[in-house]
Amino acid sequence: MTRRLSPDQQGLDEAASILRGGGLVAMPTETVYGLAANALDPVAVARIFEAKRRPSFDPLIVHLPSAEEAFGYATSVPDAARELAAAFWPGPLTLVLPRATIIPDIVAAELPTVGLRVPAHAVARQLLERVGLPLAAPSANLFGFVSPTSAVHVLDGLDGHIDAVLDGGLCTHGLESTVVAFEAGIPIILRHGAITREQIAALCGEVGEGARVLERPLAPGQLARHYATRTPLRLFDRADQLPEPAATAFLIVVAGPLPDAQRSGNLSARALSPSGSLTEAAATLFAALREADASGALELRILTCEDHGLGRAINDRLRRAAVRA
Repeated sequence: MTRRLSPDQQGLDEAASILRGGGLVAMPTETVYGLAANALDPVAVARIFEAKRRPSFDPLIVHLPSAEEAFGYATSVPDAARELAAAFWPGPLTLVLPRATIIPDIVAAELPTVGLRVPAHAVARQLLERVGLPLAAPSANLFGFVSPTSAVHVLDGLDGHIDAVLDGGLCTHGLESTVVAFEAGIPIILRHGAITREQIAALCGEVGEGARVLERPLAPGQLARHYATRTPLRLFDRADQLPEPAATAFLIVVAGPLPDAQRSGNLSARALSPSGSLTEAAATLFAALREADASGALELRILTCEDHGLGRAINDRLRRAAVRA
């Protein structure tokens, strides 16, 4: 059985001890729960891949308590990376930089770069300070499926396969970090997340986009199929495209109230943010996908949101979730 630890001094000390001993601890961050191991211990990191059933070609993100420490694991740091770190760290931003040789190949999937992040969640930061090690931490779930935003979600998939989960409550952002690499000093977004393209452009000016789908990813979240539900999923751009309500279907509306035509009948339906707040919708998206999976519905229908700002990250997750194996 996986131990469920409280985020108090005793729980943090126990989690740090497990990590220093080569174990695995799921920890809360402001984005999703991460499955942490000592990033400098290849054997411990290999346990992450085994527990998650994650392919070895998918690189991990390394978490540190400060920008100074994070940049110590990179061989060079462009000015734009320092500007972004100053603006958004601690926070939901990952910077992909040339890696120092101390970072094991298994962490970087043998790429010459490594993703570095300074999380903002108080519990994650306290754990990083206590353990005194960089922590490799992808999402704490079985690979390819819906990311966890609570300790219960972690245990649903990994109970008995990891040593402990540090229960820090619900994650506030609910979507994984924005991942940014650099080409000739220009930020290139590899994965959309809580820090939007518009925010990055306001700070750095020119912003590029990496390939949306890669067979060999440069960062997490670039495979065609990811964040998948077990229930078949269909996406709709407009309310008038939705089929008639059905008892066998589960409807999720990302932003805005349920359409009038969908309020009746036996259809299970959720409006993530009736007011249209994408921040609110993002925070509850993965929990709603899990609820739909548990409902027994035969089909999941989702009314998407505008592909702008945070909506890009939400729709990116949904498009990948809709890809069937």
